[in-house]
Amino acid sequence: MAGSSEISSPSSSRNDAGLKGLSTRELAEHCKEELNHYHYGVMSSDQYSLELLRRTTVQEDQEARAWMQYCFSEMIHNWLHLHPNKNAACRLESTENFVAQTFESFWQATTLSQQVEFNSLADALQYLRASLNGAVLDKLRTYRHPGKSSLQELEEPGEPFIEDPTNGIEAWENLQAMLPNGREQRLAYLLFNCDLKPREIVRSCPQEFSDTHEIYHLRRFMMERLLRNMDSLQ
Repeated sequence: MAGSSEISSPSSSRNDAGLKGLSTRELAEHCKEELNHYHYGVMSSDQYSLELLRRTTVQEDQEARAWMQYCFSEMIHNWLHLHPNKNAACRLESTENFVAQTFESFWQATTLSQQVEFNSLADALQYLRASLNGAVLDKLRTYRHPGKSSLQELEEPGEPFIEDPTNGIEAWENLQAMLPNGREQRLAYLLFNCDLKPREIVRSCPQEFSDTHEIYHLRRFMMERLLRNMDSLQ
């Protein structure tokens, strides 16, 4: 928090110096171990993962970014495999493309729009999972719109048409109820109903939204709300 200060002990300072002295590859090896522990519910430190993320999001280190993607890709694959809309989404896009889009959204939320330094591995994973959920919803929404390719066009020949499992009107009404104020509801309408990108919103509605960074910031929180309330949106 702004204005607050923390007193670091000599041991914690030495520990921080030790982390900063590690190569990115060494951090990545430890990060994989921490992710495995997290996956199986084993109590573990997340200091190596946080240092790798710090180099990625705060220092914008490209080598750290590559290793971070290497470490976290498997978890994103697992999330996608368990996603309630996985079958419909993967008819439209490959798994690898969803993983790539997840990381791209993550960079926009944590690096391009603002430099985010995470306090825990759980916080970073929540960002990533919200980014994946946003990528899936974006893809399904695109193919629901009139005048664009439909899910039916992508079905295998001879297979019955499988309707998109999300109901657009119902999902929009539920999302509206989650948003605390009219400004966020307006932005959600422009993003999800009008299918506008942040730069397009700034160009189309400069009196309402003049900063793409703010739009990315608000969009991230909307995705987190969607993720937390996924059951009610199905």
